[in-house]
Amino acid sequence: MPTIRLEQVSKIYKNSRRGVSSTLQVNLTIRHGEFVFITGVRGSGKSTLMELIAGELEPDHGKVWLGAANLWALSESERGDLRSCLGFLSGADDLRPMETVFKNLASEHRLEYLKNRLFDRHRIEKALALVGMPGSEDRYPRDLTASERCRVLMAKTIWRSPAVVIVDGLDERADGDTVWDMLHLLGALNRMGTTVVFATADSSYTTTMNKRVVNLLDGHITNGFQR
Repeated sequence: MPTIRLEQVSKIYKNSRRGVSSTLQVNLTIRHGEFVFITGVRGSGKSTLMELIAGELEPDHGKVWLGAANLWALSESERGDLRSCLGFLSGADDLRPMETVFKNLASEHRLEYLKNRLFDRHRIEKALALVGMPGSEDRYPRDLTASERCRVLMAKTIWRSPAVVIVDGLDERADGDTVWDMLHLLGALNRMGTTVVFATADSSYTTTMNKRVVNLLDGHITNGFQR
């Protein structure tokens, strides 16, 4: 399971709270098997940091390491292969409303699904049950509530059992019960060895979960201590 390390990383990002561009500048190490909260107010750079950690966004300066590999020194295909161990629930809702829940989850890996559809269906059904959406394979995202869609997005993130799960913006789109359910699920996955990185602006989650907290303020880490 890989260690994630951001070394002298900087990125110019849009600060939505202030309506201006700001610069994220961080050094950060997340060791395998950790559960880490990334906290900060809106516009502090959380989403930018999460995209950098997930390898979705190339830094302007510095290096992003996944294990022994510098992600942005690799070819696109090599980077894609390495990032396959990551599950990233971003702030965007990318479910296709006219396709079933099952197709939304399976279509990201269509070749594997076609080769082994019974096995993949079992894994998807299990993931949906874990997020509290059993039997929803044939439902359509357009008919789901916002919180139900978030649960499906979590199932989409975890059904392939990634070594690292990265979650951004869940508490801004789902009700409190859903967020707590997903945090307890992530806690269970973490106890089995999965690395978890969870971004939130709500300190009540970090206080209750008693995990390592990395706080962002204006694009800089102000702490990284175990609570």
